[in-house]
Amino acid sequence: MSFQLNPLPFAYNALEPFIDEKTMRLHHDKHHQSYVDKLNLALEKYPKLFDQSVESLLSNLENIPTDIRKAVQNHGGGVTNHNLFWQLLSPSQQPSENIKQTLSNHFDSFENFKTQFSQMAVSHFGSGWTWLVKDKENKLKIYSLPNQDSPLSIGDTPILTLDLWEHAYYLKYQNRRVEYVEAFWSIVNWEKIERLLD
Repeated sequence: MSFQLNPLPFAYNALEPFIDEKTMRLHHDKHHQSYVDKLNLALEKYPKLFDQSVESLLSNLENIPTDIRKAVQNHGGGVTNHNLFWQLLSPSQQPSENIKQTLSNHFDSFENFKTQFSQMAVSHFGSGWTWLVKDKENKLKIYSLPNQDSPLSIGDTPILTLDLWEHAYYLKYQNRRVEYVEAFWSIVNWEKIERLLD
């Protein structure tokens, strides 16, 4: 069974003015759909791989046939990164004291966490994603990965991410990535992050 595009968990205009409806339609319906289609196309040569989840494929890239491994890494990453990203966005949420304390325990303060994450996102060269992850020792880390690479492929568990590809923000923010990163903090789904941390 081929993979399908998951619907957005909110209306296309729900994140305005931070992310506009036109960008959301283009990002989800065109870009995300393209990753789904190209992943399905790559897996057609090895239909038994459809029995696995995208997350499982990415967590075990060394087991993917070499002739489609890069396509699975790129397009599978595009699928699962976006699937998570949409869940991490929500209008009008505030972080609980519990999540603030958890992040403070790892990054000295909640504001310091936000600053480190934002600086990583702003300084990332080219396309990619900035991540908050939990590693195998349950330590929280912030880093960026290029293209559609996933933390799953290096054994880390994604908690929070920000899409830094220009298609995610260019219609509204053009080259002003700093403004896009600042706007992101107004639409973070803190309830989802708290569940992932737990």
